[in-house]
Order: sequence, then C-alpha cells, then structure tokens
Amino acid sequence: MAKRNFDLKTAVIAGGVAGIVSGFVKLGWEALFPPRTAERDATNPPQKFLQQLGVPEKITHSTYTYSGHQLPWVSFLMHFGFSSSFGVLYTVAGHYLPIIKLGQGTFFGAGVWAAAHLGALPMLGTVPSAKDQPAEEHLSELFGHVSWMWVTHIVANELMAEAQTKVKK
Repeated sequence: MAKRNFDLKTAVIAGGVAGIVSGFVKLGWEALFPPRTAERDATNPPQKFLQQLGVPEKITHSTYTYSGHQLPWVSFLMHFGFSSSFGVLYTVAGHYLPIIKLGQGTFFGAGVWAAAHLGALPMLGTVPSAKDQPAEEHLSELFGHVSWMWVTHIVANELMAEAQTKVKK
C-alpha cells in the first residue's frame, strides 16, 4: 500500500479490531497451553501489575459469572486493552517502518514477549526473573505471542485491503 493512500483512521480501527480478534486467539492458546501454574495464576500478571499500581485486590480480582464460571473481567479488560493497543501500534508503525512486519508479525510478537516477559515484567517484580520462570511458561508465552501477532497481521491487513477496495469503488 503506497504511503499516499495510507489512512491513519482506518489503520487505527483495523489495528484495534485485529488486536481484539488476536486477543481471543491468545486466550485460546493459553487455555490449551497454560503459561503459569494454578498457584501462580491465583493472582495473574495483569492483576498483580494493577495491584503494584495501587488498585485494590477486591477490584483486580472482580469477576462476572457466565455458565456457572467465575471469570476475571478486570484481567480480560487488561488483556484486550493490551492486545488492541499493540494491534494499533503494529498496524500504524508497520506502515512507516515496514521491517516491523517482517515474518508477518511473528518476529514482532517474539520481541514483545522478550521485552515484556523477560525484561519489563521481571524488572518490575510482576513475574519472577526469566531464569526462575519454568520452561513451560517461556514456551507458552513465546508461541502465544508469535501466534497473537501473526493473527493481528493477517486481520489488520485484510481489513486495510477491504477499506482500500471500498475507497477505489
């Protein structure tokens, strides 16, 4: 897509929608390959991070009930907020720095994983240091992030192409 045809508003919307769709993929991945033990998930990283910022546990652990299951709406809000924000970042920044899209987002996803789960989150004390995280956590998070950004790439590109087709009509 030529820079002169780039529509920032469309890219933001496409990236946001792609991030939500890929956020569902990441949740599904983690259902099949849980990154943490049940004990470490009693307070998951989004909940712990919010608590580190001063949000009370009664809020971070708030749930809603669906089909008899207690589901952590605050964690989901963080999860999809993170995913849609990175979807927008990837879609917009990838237009100006195409190297970001190398490997259809897979390298970007691996980079986000490394920066967050090996760097920032351990440094903040939100998760254990990288050497103290089990191999299963590294594998689940790495491949979860890779598939998450690959889906973001595909969905955002399709939405951008569809928008471009409508403009031409």
